[in-house]
Amino acid sequence: MAIRGSLKEASLPDVLQLLAMGLKTGCLSIAHRNNFGYIYFDRGRICYASIVNRRDRLGDALVKNGAITPEQLDAAIEAQRREPQRKLGELLMQAGALSREDLARQIRVQIEEAVYYLFTWTQGTFNFEVDVRPESEDFLVSIGPEALLLEGARRVDEWSLVEKKIPSFDVVFELDRARLETSGVALTAEQRVVVDLLDGQRDVTMIVDDSGLGEFGAGKALYGLLSAGFLHRVGHTRAVSPAVPVARVEEHRNLGIAFYRAGMLEEALREYRRVVELREDDQQARFNIGLVLLRQRDWAGAAEAFQAAAGLPEATYAVWHNLGYALERLGRFEDAARAYDQAGRGEGASDARVLTSRGAIALRAGDVTLADDLLASARPLWGRHVPSAAWYHTASLSAALRGDLARAATVLREGVEAWPHAATLQNNLAVVLERAGDLTGAFAAVERGLAEDPGIAQLQKNLGDLHYRAARYDEALDAYQRAIRIAPDLGDDIYSKLGNIRLKRREREEAVRCWERALELDPGNAIVRTNLEAVRQTL
Repeated sequence: MAIRGSLKEASLPDVLQLLAMGLKTGCLSIAHRNNFGYIYFDRGRICYASIVNRRDRLGDALVKNGAITPEQLDAAIEAQRREPQRKLGELLMQAGALSREDLARQIRVQIEEAVYYLFTWTQGTFNFEVDVRPESEDFLVSIGPEALLLEGARRVDEWSLVEKKIPSFDVVFELDRARLETSGVALTAEQRVVVDLLDGQRDVTMIVDDSGLGEFGAGKALYGLLSAGFLHRVGHTRAVSPAVPVARVEEHRNLGIAFYRAGMLEEALREYRRVVELREDDQQARFNIGLVLLRQRDWAGAAEAFQAAAGLPEATYAVWHNLGYALERLGRFEDAARAYDQAGRGEGASDARVLTSRGAIALRAGDVTLADDLLASARPLWGRHVPSAAWYHTASLSAALRGDLARAATVLREGVEAWPHAATLQNNLAVVLERAGDLTGAFAAVERGLAEDPGIAQLQKNLGDLHYRAARYDEALDAYQRAIRIAPDLGDDIYSKLGNIRLKRREREEAVRCWERALELDPGNAIVRTNLEAVRQTL
């Protein structure tokens, strides 16, 4: 289960101690206004940490520590422009400029610095997701949180003093060089780095980025210079340049991705909508808005978002595919079929998921032959990957509707082996086995399905049908009652059988009520009408 809370109620150090003591594995996400950070745990120990939209200063730090030369860094950055998917550390090692040990040591420092920086956040929210691991980080560490708590507490105390003199990172300071030179004061190494950057134009954020000292190191250096009277505030950051909006767009996009991965859907939606406000024709942002709304089960909103994305030039087949799914959930099956057909053009023609969706919508339209052909074409496209549970579900229905129960059973047996927790597949297997006369196998499949999800009404009804067929009417009654509690409008058949059971129990008035309900759902059920008229004459 996720652990959520507010940093006002539980401080970050307290949360870290809790996760460490519980030997937890997963991802702790921390959000504060437009800032977002991660701390990953492996059995109670920190293995990675990062802050979204915080400049990666790995190269700067390596140069500052003498691990590489500025020329080697420039060469690696140029190589990364040509190969953006490659990491800077990997390129430096490939060029022989850096050893793996030096890189691992610096990354550990970066992770520690990220955690220390997060300690300064006293407001915001946190969310811990179990068993979530870093996606693509090659260098992981193993740090006991206790090792960081003491240093973190010291830094938080010092940072509270720094914040009194540096209330925001957009402040611009000017250095009184004449006073500094005549004072004879000995500066620390960090202060010397900062002094070289104080030109009356850089704000605090720029000094932090350009110094490679991190927020804490640069902040302490500025605090010392301010306290000694060597700095004067001259204003705030100058007006933004035309390139800044692009950076803002990416900042909001990155925050949206981070919030989405952490399950913070409202926050993700807010960030993606800000991207659209800044750039109306951003197809990816509109697509992401649709994905968030799908997870929130806002089918109409998702359809609108995907429709907007589909109206932009060169809409991807994924946009059309998701639009089809949203329309299908809205019951707009013809519109969904058209969207799926659009998704099936070009690259989508070889996507197994698209073909599966097209097969499902064809099956719903009653075109069993087309559905079977589409699903058969989808099967080899999964390659070495296991087909989705949706493919097994739809392919088994298609085979059963064509009268091929043996093929349907084979598909479903493979499906439940691949997806043992998919209760719907167990339900389908039970139905197929019952029709094939294998009642023992059908019972076993229903029981496995109910063990996974007892809240599926059709599974409860199928259990009732099996008991009814075996003349175990009390057990059938219990199962049918559970089914209609979950789905009162499940169908006339269940109320017809409930009426029959009630009559066998000499409960005539209850039988009448059940049959009346069956006729409400299907006024044309002649057998139920005949039974109802016959019993009414005896009341």
